[in-house]
Amino acid sequence: MINHSLLNPSSIAIVGASNNLRKPGGRILRNLLDGGYAGKLYVVNPKDEQVQGLPAVKDVADLPDVDLAILAIAATLCPSVVRILAEQKKTRAFIVLSAGFSEDSEEGRKLENELVTIVSQTGGCLIGPNCIGVITPAYNGVFITPVPRLSARGCDFASGSGATAVFIIESSLPKGLTFSSVFSVGNSAHTGIEDIVEYWDNTYAAGISSPIKLLYVENIKDPDKLLRHASSLIRKGCRIAAIKAGTTEAGSRAATSHTGAMASADSAVEALFRKAGIVRCSGREELTTVASVYTHKPIRGKNIAIITHAGGPAVMLTDALSAGGLNIPRITGKDRENLLAMMNPGASADNPVDLIATATSEQLDRVIEYADKQLPGIDSIIVIFGSNGMNDIREIYELLHRKILSCNKPVLPILPSVTSSRDDLEYFMGLGHVNFPDEVVLGRALTRIANTPYPAEEKVQFDDVNLPLIREIIDKAQAGYLEPEQIQHLLKAAGIPMVKEEVVASVREAKRKAAVIGFPMAIKVVGPVHKSDVGGVTLNIKSETHLIAEYKRMMKIKDVKGVLMQRMLEGTELFIGATYEPRFGHVILCGLGGIFVEVLGDISSGLAPLTFDEARSMIRSLRVYRIIQGTRGKPGVNEKIFTEIIVRLSSLLRFATEIKEMDLNPLIGNPLEITVVDARIRVEK
Repeated sequence: MINHSLLNPSSIAIVGASNNLRKPGGRILRNLLDGGYAGKLYVVNPKDEQVQGLPAVKDVADLPDVDLAILAIAATLCPSVVRILAEQKKTRAFIVLSAGFSEDSEEGRKLENELVTIVSQTGGCLIGPNCIGVITPAYNGVFITPVPRLSARGCDFASGSGATAVFIIESSLPKGLTFSSVFSVGNSAHTGIEDIVEYWDNTYAAGISSPIKLLYVENIKDPDKLLRHASSLIRKGCRIAAIKAGTTEAGSRAATSHTGAMASADSAVEALFRKAGIVRCSGREELTTVASVYTHKPIRGKNIAIITHAGGPAVMLTDALSAGGLNIPRITGKDRENLLAMMNPGASADNPVDLIATATSEQLDRVIEYADKQLPGIDSIIVIFGSNGMNDIREIYELLHRKILSCNKPVLPILPSVTSSRDDLEYFMGLGHVNFPDEVVLGRALTRIANTPYPAEEKVQFDDVNLPLIREIIDKAQAGYLEPEQIQHLLKAAGIPMVKEEVVASVREAKRKAAVIGFPMAIKVVGPVHKSDVGGVTLNIKSETHLIAEYKRMMKIKDVKGVLMQRMLEGTELFIGATYEPRFGHVILCGLGGIFVEVLGDISSGLAPLTFDEARSMIRSLRVYRIIQGTRGKPGVNEKIFTEIIVRLSSLLRFATEIKEMDLNPLIGNPLEITVVDARIRVEK
């Protein structure tokens, strides 16, 4: 539990303090002193009488009562030191920098568990072990350099890795991004990322707390807690961006369905972040760029005006934005004429607006003003301006400073001259602004933000889903793959339409059922998991002769128990699947069906239970969404029905956790209906 002793201690003891600034105990003491810590500072060193000008005690037993202890000593010594401090010195917060715990060996794990037990029994808070420390407005409790500049409106940052936290801070410095607090949780033995987010949520005060939260996560121990508090923070007006590293496909090796192979732990994380409204980033530069965007006025739409005096960067930015679904609308008619009249001959006003190299600060001023006040179809403005020897770059930066503050729309500056105009750029950032030195990274960050949905509602859709019947079917089912008849009953109970099908085990039966189903039809083997791999699927059978020939061929395939007959349907092949991830619950996937699932790799994931907005967002985030809408004269798919089926499936799974894998592939969709054609469901009891 995060407490006052950790956040704002009136006294700090450095156990293992050193005069050697190349040791953690030496550097952290120097950072505390240089940072102007205002409380009482004590140092423990068994050899030196003075450490960096402070009197030292040889043993923690010689200390007075102390709020916070920072340990930079051998792992084996930590439990006994923590016990004395917790039980005798009323210490209620500990930061253990030392390594050699659970990340190292089983013996280290025992030491770590002992630390947790002692701290928990005395109602304290433990950060680490194996971390770089903590920075709050009260003190610089880290052993890294440089220590980032703090600001009340800077970012709150929590990291599961100390080294990565340092590199993320390094990435932020050239952009002018500031921090409000930094928590490095290391092994998360007692306090993890989820606990930090919970603290942020419980103490959030609009207008006072930092509205920007950054996370670097290596292990999510409690997905429900992270989801609950992250989505709560975002609903309060906060914005969160995160990197989740260490995802693996190892779990897919044991999966027997296509869904199981695709829905790795990474899909679960993706689904969790989407449900919470967390912007997921792929690396340090993207994370700090997203955070920098958040320091500006909120962007309310997807239409962007690019204003530049250099064509190449504007083209690269346009490509990055367009690839992510953002718009750079063409400027035409009177607006185009008015903009051209403001600029030199040879300039372009199509969007990007290219003022060309001879542009003046006055022309840039007028063009930005026009885009802000006179172009209602524009939601935000990006200005690219570097040093080319033809402008007073300080004058340009002062103009951008005024425009960022005065314009109604967000104005984002790309100032690439980070070397030739270093002093002027530092002046600009010293005014409280950030810089985006790379246009492509900014473009990708903006698309990440635009394509992250708002936190989902906390409700399950029950309409027309027969929960008692679902439970009855699952309770009676044996472990393993359900029989076709069981799948039919289960999907019907959830209100999910499935094509009428019949399983036959003789030629006579096949002829009789064919007369009822009618031609053309599809037949598939019953038994093998991957039917196509064993030649167990035949489509578009138009005659009884063809049917009987294929039936006899399929019955010779190994492990075949029968043949399933269905009427052929016309439309677009779709896919919905689900797999159960421990701690996360069911991850639901959707995309185009048939072979396109694996060939394109274009799937979207969500975490059950899903709302209609979540399911709709999943569908629209697909790269092939235009095919679902209908394109080039081909009819699309009824998106409303597709959304409803995904939601119904999520409700079914919410009350049937025994289902571990599910493939509905394909569903056949057209503008009027969507029908499940093939399904496999695996149950574990």
